[in-house]
Amino acid sequence: MMFIIERGEMMKLLLIEDEEILSNIIAKGLRKLGYAVDTVYNGEEALIKYSINEYDLIILDLNIPKISGLDVLSEIRKSDQITKILVLSARSKVNDRVIGLNLGANDYLVKPFDFIELEARVHNLLRRSFTQLPSKIVCGKLILDMVSKKIFYGDSPLNLTKKEYCILEYLMISKNHVVSAEKLIEHVWDSDFDPFSNVLRYHMHTLKRKLKESAGLNLINTI
Repeated sequence: MMFIIERGEMMKLLLIEDEEILSNIIAKGLRKLGYAVDTVYNGEEALIKYSINEYDLIILDLNIPKISGLDVLSEIRKSDQITKILVLSARSKVNDRVIGLNLGANDYLVKPFDFIELEARVHNLLRRSFTQLPSKIVCGKLILDMVSKKIFYGDSPLNLTKKEYCILEYLMISKNHVVSAEKLIEHVWDSDFDPFSNVLRYHMHTLKRKLKESAGLNLINTI
């Protein structure tokens, strides 16, 4: 099995939360899990970010300034029924949850919440985006466990960094397709990433080396 990368998709999240301290805590936790996270603090900025970037999941607080969370949700759903949206809100009444879900939210988490629950809901929503995939992706002897975030070649575990894991997971999800460097950057790194740096090249080099050491052959081909 060979993955092909074109010279020139990690999951990329948009976090819309006006409480800056809470936003930083959530973003830091999600980044530790390997997600690329963009953060904004109001609805106007959220729609601008959404219009210029591709996100796998949006975490949306309803009580945000300039444009309300419900209006942001409604605007996105006018043309986009695919991107997963998880609502965060202190509004705990059943009617509030019903309104959010009816406007197109995929899930609704009431504040305050435990980060472990947020992590589980994010993971569950992202797995729905790839409904054809089981919890494990197998390519020959290469096995990727999306739940434990571990990689094996045969029975031997591979010691990958978080970024190496994210790159490999996206390539395995996109197997049999050419994946551009731009797509990898878009889904593995935040929007502030410098596309002209050598960071992607470095991570690809170390990932390819580790895979070759385990498999004895090149599993990733750069064209």
